[in-house]
Amino acid sequence: MTEQTTTARPSADPPPPPPAHWEADVIAADGGTVHLRPISPEDADGLVGLMERSSDQTRYYRFFGPMKKLSDRDLFRFTHVDHVDRVAFVLLLGGELIGVGRYDRLPHTDEAEVAFLIEDAHQGRGLGSVLLEHLAAAGRERGIARFVAEVLAQNARMVRVFLDAGYEPRREYEDGVIHLTFPIAQTETALAVAYEREQRSESRSIARLLTPSSVAVVGASNDEGKLGNVLLRNLLEYGFDGPLYPVNPGARHVRGVPAYADVEAIPDDVDLAVVAVPADQVAAVVESCRRKRVRGLVVVSGGFGEAGDQGRAAQRDLVRAARASGMRVVGPNCLGIVNTDSAVRLNASLAPAVPGRGRVGFFAQSGALGVALLERARARGIGLSTFVSAGNRADVSGNDLLQFWATDPATEVVLLHLESFGNPRKFARLARRVGRNKPVVAVKSGRHVGMAPGLAGTSVQVPEQSVAALFASAGVIRVETVAQLFDVGTLLAHQPLPEGNRVAVVGNSTALGVLVADSVLEQGLELAADAPVDIGIAGGPDAFRAALQAAVDDDGVDSVVAVYLPPQIKGAEAMGRALREVSKGSAKPIVATFLSSEGIPSELAVLDEAGMPARGSVPSFSTPERAVIALAKVSEYARWRRRPIGRVPELADVDEAAGRAIVQKVLAENPAGRDLTDDEALAVLGAYGVPVLRSKRAATAEEAVAAAEEIGYPVVLKSTAPWLRDRTDLGGIRLDLKDADAVRAAHAAIPAGDPVIVQELAAPGVATVVGVVDDPSFGALVSFGLGGVATDLLGDRAYRALPLTDLDAAELVRSPRAFPLLDGYRGTEPVDLAALEDLLLRVARLADDLPEVLALGLEPVIVGPPKPWHGGRSLVVAGGGLTVGPPTGRVEPGPRRMRNPV
Repeated sequence: MTEQTTTARPSADPPPPPPAHWEADVIAADGGTVHLRPISPEDADGLVGLMERSSDQTRYYRFFGPMKKLSDRDLFRFTHVDHVDRVAFVLLLGGELIGVGRYDRLPHTDEAEVAFLIEDAHQGRGLGSVLLEHLAAAGRERGIARFVAEVLAQNARMVRVFLDAGYEPRREYEDGVIHLTFPIAQTETALAVAYEREQRSESRSIARLLTPSSVAVVGASNDEGKLGNVLLRNLLEYGFDGPLYPVNPGARHVRGVPAYADVEAIPDDVDLAVVAVPADQVAAVVESCRRKRVRGLVVVSGGFGEAGDQGRAAQRDLVRAARASGMRVVGPNCLGIVNTDSAVRLNASLAPAVPGRGRVGFFAQSGALGVALLERARARGIGLSTFVSAGNRADVSGNDLLQFWATDPATEVVLLHLESFGNPRKFARLARRVGRNKPVVAVKSGRHVGMAPGLAGTSVQVPEQSVAALFASAGVIRVETVAQLFDVGTLLAHQPLPEGNRVAVVGNSTALGVLVADSVLEQGLELAADAPVDIGIAGGPDAFRAALQAAVDDDGVDSVVAVYLPPQIKGAEAMGRALREVSKGSAKPIVATFLSSEGIPSELAVLDEAGMPARGSVPSFSTPERAVIALAKVSEYARWRRRPIGRVPELADVDEAAGRAIVQKVLAENPAGRDLTDDEALAVLGAYGVPVLRSKRAATAEEAVAAAEEIGYPVVLKSTAPWLRDRTDLGGIRLDLKDADAVRAAHAAIPAGDPVIVQELAAPGVATVVGVVDDPSFGALVSFGLGGVATDLLGDRAYRALPLTDLDAAELVRSPRAFPLLDGYRGTEPVDLAALEDLLLRVARLADDLPEVLALGLEPVIVGPPKPWHGGRSLVVAGGGLTVGPPTGRVEPGPRRMRNPV
C-alpha cells in the first residue's frame, strides 16, 4: 500500500489523548490473545523492530518498494497522530509490537486511506481483520464514511481481508494495483461477519485450554494436604494423554514425576499451566509462563477478587499480564477444568472423581460447589464432554464456553450454574444462537440475596425481571434448583424432544397414575385421550411393554410418563428391560418413576462402547411430579425451537427523525436528562404512530371548560397529582362529562389543587399497560399487562427484550396471567389483539431507535373489539410519560473485544 512519506514534519505539540475505549484485548483467529491500543510516540522503537523483523516481501507489499527501514521523518509521522484525521492502532504481544494499522483522512473529504503491516510470524492469525474492525469503528466516531485502499494484485491475503470484511467494496484495477473503496457503516452483513469471526476465535481460545498436549502443575507438592498435590494426583489418575511437569523448586520429584524449579526450566513446550501457589507468587508465575510461551492458565489459587480491593487489583494485573502474553485465564479461585475425551483425558481440577464421557457441556462459576455438582452428575449417570469451573471469572466466562460448545460436535446439551452475568447482552445473543440447535439449561442463584462479594468486580447485577426476559427471549431453559438442572439435563441428554404437549401416562398403579395426571395438567401440558393407562399391580413385562408401545405408536401422544413401583423388587429387571426396549426404538421422549430411583438406573440404561448411558436410556425420577416438571420444561423449549424466528416488521407512519430531534433538543438543554413534558411526550409518541387521545392541560375550571369545548364533548378530567392520576377509586378521574356544568362540577370534586388534564372520552374497552424499562447492564425491555390495582399488586406483567419481532409481540400480549380478560372471558367480546401487537412493535421500535429514552409508560391503553369503534381505531392511549437521559445499555455493537479486566 502506498504511503505519503514526504509530508512536512507536524507540530510537536501533543494532540488530545484518544478515547479510553479504543484500547482493548482481542482474540486472534487461532485463539491466542493480543493487546490493541492507539499508537503513541513511545512506540517508535517497537515500530523499528517490527520493520526489522518483517521480510522483504512484507515490506514491499506495504510500501510498494524495497524499504528497509523508516526514515526519522517517517517514523515521527507514523507515531505522532491526532486521533481524529490520522488514527493508528498497534498490536502488542508480550510487550513486542507485532502489527500496526492506520487510516489517514483524505483532505476535505469523509474518506480515509487505510493500511496495515503485520509481522510475518503473525500473519494468518486474522489480525488484519481485527485492525480493520477497530479502525472502522474509530473512523465512524470521527465522521469517516468510507475507506480506500491500494493493494498490489499479488498481495492476495490483504485483498481477502477487505473482501471478506462484510462491507461492499468497489474494485478497480490499474497497473498491477487494486483500488478498493468501501463504506464503513456497520451493516447487518458486516456485523454478522464480525460475530462469526468472534465465535471462531473465542471457540479456539477455549479449545486451546481444554485440549493441551502438555501440562505443568505450578505449586505441585508431595504434601497431600496441598492443592498442588491434589491437582497432580487427579491428572495422573485420570490418565492425561501427554507429559506432565510438576513445578516445585524444593523437590526433585512429586508423586514419582520429575519436578522442575520453575516453568522455564522445563525442556519441552508447555501448553497449559495449572497454578496452585499463594496469590502473591502468581504474578511471577505468569511472567515465567510468558517467557515460556505457555498458551493458557488455570489459576486455582485464591486470595484475589474475593479477598477485597487489594485482591481485585491483583486480579486485574493477572489478567492483563496473561492476555498481553497471549494466554487466557480460567479462575482465579476456581475448581479447574475437565475434558473427558479419550484422546485427552484431562482432569485439571480438584474433583477426585468426574463423570464419564457423555454429551453434556457443564459450566459452573462456583469452585466450592463444583465438586458437589460433578459428584451429582456422576451419580445421575450424566456423562460430560467438558466441564469448566470459572471461579472469580476474571477472564474466561460462560459466554466463552457457549461459543465453544456452539460448534463442538461432542456437546449436545449445555448446563449452566450461574451466579452472575459479566456481559448479559452478549449472553442473550449467544444463548439464542446456541439454543436453536442445542438446549441450554441454566440455574441462576442470587435471585433474592444478590451476588457473592467476590464476583462484584467482574459482574453486573441484573434485576429478576430482566433475567426472566433474557432467558425467555433466548430460549434458555430456566430451572429453579440444582436438582432441576440435573433432572432436565438427564432428560435432554438421553431422550428426543417432544413434538407437542400431549402426554400419555402408563403404569401399574391407579393412585400414582392420578398423581401424574394432576401434575401434567398443573404444568400446562395436555393429557392424551386415554390417559392414564393402568396395567394393574399384577401386570407383567409383556403387558407393560404392550401398553408402552401402544402409547408410543399413538399419533395423539407426544411423550410418555411411565410409572412402575413393583410389588416385588425381583421383577424390576424384566420390567426395566421392557421399558428400555420400547424407549430405544421410540422417537418420542419417555420419562419414568422407576423404583423411586434418580438418574439412569442400570435397568433403564442403554450403554455405549464406554459403558456410559447412551441415547435411548430412560431417565428416572424419585417422584412423578419431578418427572413431569422436567418434561414440561423440555416441552416448552421444544415449542420455542419449533417456533419461527419471526421478523421485525416495517411500520407505517414512523418518523424517526422527528422523534430524535425532540429528544436531542431536550438533552442539549438538560444533559443529565429529565421527564418529557406532556407536549413533548405526545410529539415523540406521535412520531411513531402511537394513537394518543387528544388532551389539554388546564389550571382552572374555566380553562378546563375551554379545553373541553375545543376537544369536543364528552370528555374526561384527570388529576395530575401523582397519587391520584389514573385512580378512579380515589376520585382522580371523572368520566363522561357531557357539558360545561359537568366539567365545572368535576373540577371542583377532584381532590388536591393540581392542574387537571382534559381528554376526549374513549369508548369502553379493557385497560392495559405498556412500558419500556431500561436495564443499564442488559438493555431495554418492553413490558405489557392489564391495568388495575390488582394486577399491579400481583406483579402480573410480562417482559421481552429488544429487538421485538412480530412473534415476540404476539407472545408478549398473551403472557400475562390475566390474558383471558382480553380473549372473551365469560362471554365478553375479544379485543383487537392485532392492534395491541402493533402498539408493542411501535414502542419497541421507538426504544430501539432512541436509546436515550430510559423509561416509557403508557397507561391506560384502552383496547376494544377488532372493529372501528372510536374514530376508526380499536385501540387508544389515554396517558403516557417518557424519561430521557444519556444512553446506558443500548449502544451500537462495537468491534470485537474481550471484557475489560476488573
